[in-house]
Amino acid sequence: MSIIAAKTDEEKRRRTWLLFLLPALLIYTGFMAFPLINSMRLSLFTGEGLSPDRFVGFANYVELFTNPLWRDRFLNAVGNTFIFFAVHMIVQNTLGLLFATLLASSFKGSGIYRTIIFIPATLAIVVTGFLWSLILNPRWGAVNKILEGIGLEQFARPWLGDPALALIVISLVSSWQWVGLPTMMFLAGLMSIPDELIEAARIDGASSWQAFWRIKFPLLLPIVGIVSVLTFVGNFNAFDVIYAMAGSRGEPGYATDIMGTFFYRTAIAGEHPIAQPNMGVGAAVATVTFLILLVGVTAWLVSSRRQSYEL
Repeated sequence: MSIIAAKTDEEKRRRTWLLFLLPALLIYTGFMAFPLINSMRLSLFTGEGLSPDRFVGFANYVELFTNPLWRDRFLNAVGNTFIFFAVHMIVQNTLGLLFATLLASSFKGSGIYRTIIFIPATLAIVVTGFLWSLILNPRWGAVNKILEGIGLEQFARPWLGDPALALIVISLVSSWQWVGLPTMMFLAGLMSIPDELIEAARIDGASSWQAFWRIKFPLLLPIVGIVSVLTFVGNFNAFDVIYAMAGSRGEPGYATDIMGTFFYRTAIAGEHPIAQPNMGVGAAVATVTFLILLVGVTAWLVSSRRQSYEL
């Protein structure tokens, strides 16, 4: 009888889990899985408007990778997106780890600094982009005025008008806005490390630097991986900061064009006056973006599992 009762309890628990998971599953299916599958379906069709109806198989992918009209812009957008991601990884996440390490010491007023660091993440991206466009204005922007005021006018630049600088500058603006998120995640990880480990390391003669690199940082590696994946996914889906600061074409001269803006022009706005909107090719761009993300996230999952097995 006890075995039967245990099985009944287990079935009830499973039903309860399914009941609680059902709303999230429905939302995920409706807003994530279905649009993704529909986008893959649309990539096999061509036609006018937002609902292409003529089946062409993989012709849109062939067009994307072989037609110079799409191919050159696509490869440029992929390269720019990886640069966009690299700047975030180097600047945003490194600063986030640094800020979290400082805030974990719980010095006087640390709560105020936590708020200050996180505030930019609460601002609308379009508002942030507009404000920074004003600050970086080459004629009367604050950055160039400050440089001129301290005698460094030779360093004044058209920050958003120089093809060699524009993408880096926008990436830094985006990193500034979102640095609060990795800071909070790293801080939560640092706060969860038992104090006994750090005290034991200090008793053994380890300096603060050694305690960080040999104890804290290895324990933070899972969070580092999660932050890296979120940054990777977020950057490949980015659109609004580029649109707000450089327009839909990624000015100047497509120097700041990334996958999000390229998809927007391809599927919705059109590469005027060169080409009209093509939802079929746009869906192919979205599918390729998804495949890039899938490969990146899968590689991280495989790597993290291997590390866990080794431990």
